[in-house]
Amino acid sequence: MSGLRAALIWGGLIAAVLVTCWYALSSPLLQWRDPIYILAGFAGVVGMVLLLLQPLLVGGLLPGLEALRGRRAHQVIGLALVLSVLVHVIGLWMTSPPDVIDALLFVSPTPFSDWGVIAMWAVFGAAVLAILRRRMGSRLRLWRIAHTGLAVVIVIGTVLHAVQIQGTMETVSKWVLAALIVMALGRVVAARRVWALLSASKSR
Repeated sequence: MSGLRAALIWGGLIAAVLVTCWYALSSPLLQWRDPIYILAGFAGVVGMVLLLLQPLLVGGLLPGLEALRGRRAHQVIGLALVLSVLVHVIGLWMTSPPDVIDALLFVSPTPFSDWGVIAMWAVFGAAVLAILRRRMGSRLRLWRIAHTGLAVVIVIGTVLHAVQIQGTMETVSKWVLAALIVMALGRVVAARRVWALLSASKSR
């Protein structure tokens, strides 16, 4: 990969992250919120940014983080993603327990809550699968199908959760980030031909 292309990739990624975080931090909706709510909201923003990195790392699309380095970074970012989800949910619980309970029970009047909960459980499921990978042995193909399936659920759930919320994130930067996440995942899933693995598993 040429130096110019690598610089463009990293520059574009850093710009997308910084613009998203800048607009979120400067949101006028945060002026009258307490620190815990702000922390919870920004944890959600950070989680969405981390979600963009995951498929890029798996696909070896970030210069300098290909192959083994990329996989190790993917594991670290995965842990950070789990922590950001926990901070997001616990922070919201501390500011409004009834709303979080309604969301977890899928009885919230706000549709975006359902998608957030679905994405949350998919994140936890993907983390558990990552821990169990070495124990799967010869069933690595099944593991990859399950892990990829959960990644798709995470992305769909997160995007639908985020774009329906009129909150901390600025609208245009939020949609741009959501589009980048979907495109990154789509490219990696297509390149890794996961559907071929699924067909092979069914034929056995």
